[in-house]
Amino acid sequence: MVAVLTRIFGLPNIELAEDIVQDAFAQALKEWTFKTPENPAAWLMMTAKNKAIDILRRERHKKNYEEESSYNSQYEYSSIPIIENLFMHNEIKDSQLRMIFACCHPSLAYADQIAFTLKICSGFSIDEIAAALLSNHETIKKRIQRAKKFISDKNLKFDIPAGNELKKRLDVVLHSVYLLFNEGYNSGNKSELIRKDLCEEAIRLGLMLTENEYINQPKCFALVALMALLASRFESRLNTDGEIILLEEQDRSKWNTELINLGLYYLNKSSEENEISDYHVEAAIVAEHSIAKNFNETNWTRILQLYDILIKINSSPVVLLNRAIVLGKIFGAEKAINEIDLIPDVTKFKKTNYLFSAVLGELYSQVKKNSEAKKFFEQSLSLTNSEAEKKLLRKKMSAVS
Repeated sequence: MVAVLTRIFGLPNIELAEDIVQDAFAQALKEWTFKTPENPAAWLMMTAKNKAIDILRRERHKKNYEEESSYNSQYEYSSIPIIENLFMHNEIKDSQLRMIFACCHPSLAYADQIAFTLKICSGFSIDEIAAALLSNHETIKKRIQRAKKFISDKNLKFDIPAGNELKKRLDVVLHSVYLLFNEGYNSGNKSELIRKDLCEEAIRLGLMLTENEYINQPKCFALVALMALLASRFESRLNTDGEIILLEEQDRSKWNTELINLGLYYLNKSSEENEISDYHVEAAIVAEHSIAKNFNETNWTRILQLYDILIKINSSPVVLLNRAIVLGKIFGAEKAINEIDLIPDVTKFKKTNYLFSAVLGELYSQVKKNSEAKKFFEQSLSLTNSEAEKKLLRKKMSAVS
């Protein structure tokens, strides 16, 4: 609703759009006390639309309207018939796409983009965003305020960019959507390792991008494929006590075949043109795990080939770490340890990144260097806030003590 209303009143008046939505929900609380409408979402949309029309009608009755109106007269969507059309299903989706590109403007800091996207595009409260991003109310509030001020000061257009600008902006949008998914897949929340709501929202936004003929580039399909394939494992990643189940121990019968098929469909669709992105390669890697009947049948040689392609596109420390793990599966743990030592700035990552320490702890335990393994497990334990990860690390530590 915020997206449609912002299209009516313009980006500088995004707070007005939010106020109208809040009013619609407040009215719902009053009127739904005894009877909920058959289609609550449609009722809210209709109420918000009527409130927007009421505001425009009041403005038009003001004296010297053209000069005095603080909004809307300069926008092309100001007439009431056009407003009626903007609340049609296809126009709602178009408005949501415009909003995503506004939230992910490249001049905004990534942290501000994510917070703003969750608030405006996904309807999360400030406290929900703070919990999801392991932050606090005031910090998130400031991020959103900064984003709003930037949009207002720059008087940004509520449009989907075209040409070279679309390519530049689309990369930022896709990155923001993937960050949102990753926050849900491995949540920084202390008590909740998986936030399905964040993952589902990221997939929803990704699918929306694929449905627009001007935006649905191969990398969009590849990102949806990657997210769907990863999401297929949700039900197998934790046991009933909330403890982490590693990939090699997961019950693959619990993997969601519908999501796997969706992921494979979009992976195939992403390869219809001569374009390759890191999303393509990452999705292909996850697909190899998805099609293996069990862990022992994993095609590690093929996965290593894919990582060799990926590091030419994205040689981040985490990608290099994951490649080293695959080398360990093929050539043994010593090879993996040596490869990790070659990663740039690895000394810093060993001390600051729980994943590096946890992987090294596991590798050293495999070569029976228990004191080294214990040291890295302890280091990793001090670097994570997740209770589920701490439980796993304590179990690993007890095995090498």
